[in-house]
Amino acid sequence: MTFRSGLFLALAVAVRPAVAPAQSVDEILAKHFEALGGIQKLKAATSYRMTGRLALGQGMEATFVRVQQRPNLSRMEFTLQGITGIQAYDGTTAWMHMPFMGQSAPEAMPPDLAKVTTEDAEFDGPLMDYAAKGHTLELLGKEPVEGTETFKLKLTRKSGEVSYYYFDTEYYLPLKTETKRTIQGREMALATTYGDYKAVEGLMIPHSIQIAGQGPAPQQLIIEKVEVNVPLDAAQFKMPAAATPKN
Repeated sequence: MTFRSGLFLALAVAVRPAVAPAQSVDEILAKHFEALGGIQKLKAATSYRMTGRLALGQGMEATFVRVQQRPNLSRMEFTLQGITGIQAYDGTTAWMHMPFMGQSAPEAMPPDLAKVTTEDAEFDGPLMDYAAKGHTLELLGKEPVEGTETFKLKLTRKSGEVSYYYFDTEYYLPLKTETKRTIQGREMALATTYGDYKAVEGLMIPHSIQIAGQGPAPQQLIIEKVEVNVPLDAAQFKMPAAATPKN
């Protein structure tokens, strides 16, 4: 609306309610970590184990177990029609055993898939201490996500890779992330949405995660149980040595 009279403009300014000061990126991030349970509790966690179901589309469903251990160890096992696949990172080597793809034994991942697995294994994620890690973070403004107003943040990793984070403006919990990744030579625009947040040991953890962009249909993880600080055997993250053929 255009005010044609300086008097009307002056009156409008005089009666306009005070506007809350804009929040900085670091203020938003501080509230985000507080909403998750607080930095102290987040950094006190040493391991996670999540179990649940993975809906693959077209009526197919697998069960999964994902374990993580500080600082950057991870292992994901999923079983479909009695066959189990594994993707893991031991802090040095990203490897997989995918019988679905014809693998008869565990193998080191190709570089592009290894990069994705290595990044996903980062226990605290890229936002925690982002500046110390060489990343930059910008606030791009506000944007609705499925009817909910969110803060849109742009993360540029030290490597140059860009991701976008959408935090609920009321609760400061992540509702969505977007990123582009090259997997098996093909660039994919991935969108991950988070929901069904529940408190576990004082930490807010999403129990529904949907990933779109890496297949003909979105994949959904339905997390049925989360355990925090559970004892884990470090050996499970290591790629098994190749079996010695018998003479």
